[in-house]
Amino acid sequence: MKIALGSDHAGFAYKEKIKAAVLGMGHTVQDCGTFTADMVDYPLFVRPAAEAVARGECDRGIVLGGSGNGEAIVANKVKGVRCALCWSEATAKAAREHNDANVLSLGERMIPEETALAVVRIFLETAFDPAAGGGRHARRIAMIE
Repeated sequence: MKIALGSDHAGFAYKEKIKAAVLGMGHTVQDCGTFTADMVDYPLFVRPAAEAVARGECDRGIVLGGSGNGEAIVANKVKGVRCALCWSEATAKAAREHNDANVLSLGERMIPEETALAVVRIFLETAFDPAAGGGRHARRIAMIE
């Protein structure tokens, strides 16, 4: 898979760790920045990552900031993006299986690094299950679109 990454300064350290992990899993990365820990405005880096997913240039996206909240809001403004703010393996699994989330948002200031890396792994390994719950999840995804 090709994964779009985007972060602000508050998510930069995790973005770099996640980038290495994603490459180590055999995926490719489109890094939309930021490229330093200098203070920046997150929409400038999150929106291009979300747009890359929406255009089909990337299969999934991961956006990061201090809390992940603003980043999720920006990503979800892009038509075709279903961005989930996750803080545990369980939330990442549900985001993929039930919501077919195509972008993951993480808050570097909210969860430990090892948790963030585990969430990324689950997010990338878990498939959407449209038949789960009698197909109610697929019906709900269609309602979102």
